[in-house]
Amino acid sequence: MTRPADRPWLSMYSRPFPDVVEPEGGSALEAFRRNAEAAPGARLLTYFDTELTFGEVDRLSDAFAVALTERGVRRGDRVAVYMQNNPQYVVSLLAAWKIGAVHVPLNPMLRETELRYHLGDCGAVVLVVLDSLWEEVARGAVSSTPVRNVITTSAQDMQTRNDVRLFPDRDRRTIGDAEDMLEVLRSFDGHRPQPFTPALEDPAFLCYTSGTTGTAKGAMSTHRNVVVLSLVVRDVFELTPDSAVLGLAPLFHITGLVVQLIPCLLSRSPIILSHRFQPNVMLDSIREYRPTHAVGAITAYVALTQVPGTTREDFASFVRIYSGGAPISPATASAFKQFTGHQLLGAYGMTEATGATCLGPAGYSAPVDPGTGALAVGIPIPGTTVRIVDDEGNEVPAGISGEVVFEGPGVIPGYWNRPDATAETIRDGLLYSGDVGVINDDGWVFLVDRKKDLINCSGFKVWPREVEDALNENPAVRESAVVGIPDAYRGESVKAFVSLKAGAVATPESLREFLVDRLAAYKRPGTIEILPELPKTASGKILRRSLRTAPQGLSSAELKLTGNI
Repeated sequence: MTRPADRPWLSMYSRPFPDVVEPEGGSALEAFRRNAEAAPGARLLTYFDTELTFGEVDRLSDAFAVALTERGVRRGDRVAVYMQNNPQYVVSLLAAWKIGAVHVPLNPMLRETELRYHLGDCGAVVLVVLDSLWEEVARGAVSSTPVRNVITTSAQDMQTRNDVRLFPDRDRRTIGDAEDMLEVLRSFDGHRPQPFTPALEDPAFLCYTSGTTGTAKGAMSTHRNVVVLSLVVRDVFELTPDSAVLGLAPLFHITGLVVQLIPCLLSRSPIILSHRFQPNVMLDSIREYRPTHAVGAITAYVALTQVPGTTREDFASFVRIYSGGAPISPATASAFKQFTGHQLLGAYGMTEATGATCLGPAGYSAPVDPGTGALAVGIPIPGTTVRIVDDEGNEVPAGISGEVVFEGPGVIPGYWNRPDATAETIRDGLLYSGDVGVINDDGWVFLVDRKKDLINCSGFKVWPREVEDALNENPAVRESAVVGIPDAYRGESVKAFVSLKAGAVATPESLREFLVDRLAAYKRPGTIEILPELPKTASGKILRRSLRTAPQGLSSAELKLTGNI
């Protein structure tokens, strides 16, 4: 299934695509500039009661680009952005690109130790951060990193609604030990940076991902990767200036960037931002702005349908709804269609592939693999080839399971300062996913298992060893093992098994509290079970498989805890 003639699935897309997809007139930044010049009054984003046009965002990002230059940022420097789905994120991204800097999106759920590692690893010289995150996390992290300038901003800026469901404290914080982004923008309003055009092979951003070693690595997506993938998404989604995209996926994630935001910049489709996902708030945004497209995790869609008072009419404006990041069961997809009237379209990809590799074609129902019961995640996107290979790297026939391998314009050149990890994952331009899947004769791709032990919780990836390392820092813990267990809401949730040192005392609740300042919320175990001993092989290796399949209640010390992801 590697030659164009052997790609019958392309006929399922609503328009023809070339075998090789090339950039249209340069980078995504250049496409944004053309749209800002051609239609400066076109709406680029909404944020509660505020609308910003292409022209306004162009002016704001010009001002911020000059401000970054004045602070010593040069081509190739990394500018880290640590915030939620706020307008300032878009301004920061474009500003970095306008001076040749590299955008580094950081998950706002990172805690101090994690943030310190990310900032040090990428060598960021500027951190743009929400004021709340500066006070709670970042202030203690930056001193031992290369960060020279910290610029804070508030989620309550650029809007006046101040929804108490998101902002219970209506007072904007005053930060005395860092610059304020609004003040910086006012100071440089009307200034324009020196003209700069990114080379297509220059890095556009570093998105951090957990790889086969469990260490967070910066995946380097070039401007070519970004613009080509975003163009494909724009055209597969059939986005136009009359479309509107719900900002459901987080912008710090590759999906939020390349499958959601940047296609809007290319198509002049406005994006609807709501700070972070809160089901009632998001539903109000849907009712107010009537989006036509959405991309998100299945957990978000399930949460929306469960808001009291939600009806099918609330989803009537949508044309396409895509779900990715976490597995979808056929039963969940069927229930969603029955409730909303919309077919959930699959989406599958990797950070190392700069986003989507497979998408569900509109007008087609995803089949279920008869051998595994897995629902198809989509068909390969135009320009991308999906292969299934055996352990020796040989391509297997349709219907046979093996490792999923990608080839296409989204495959990154490598990880930031990680040549060994790059060589392990990307070989001769082929991206080895570590996922086990099947492709059928019609081109539908099914994920049936994973070679990795990564836990997929609401679309967020959790590496067990990172959680184990944090648990093992507790003086009462002798050893620990972490696995993913099925979760009807999140796809998977994190479960930890712990044995204690002789004479030590700890409870599941105290252990989870111990992790609060060490791990992001989605990485913390929802269930912790204390055992006298962890099961092991004769060689002393912990038997994860036994732990995954063990019934609950192996000891009386288990405590079931829940938290928001």
